[in-house]
Amino acid sequence: MDWNRIEGNWKQIKGQLKQKWADLTDDDLDKIAGKREQLEGTLQERYGIAKDAVRKDVDDWLKTLH
Repeated sequence: MDWNRIEGNWKQIKGQLKQKWADLTDDDLDKIAGKREQLEGTLQERYGIAKDAVRKDVDDWLKTLH
């Protein structure tokens, strides 16, 4: 799934994000608002993961979406 579809379906995708990354709050997801850079930055802060590792995790998660 490409990121434009993620942005367009953000309300539906938020639940899947919370399943994958349970430390994300509803406020976090509202602030992210479908923006990949915002998601990656928030994941870096919450989990203390390096930027490259976060990008790979997000890419891997995208591959699981249908």
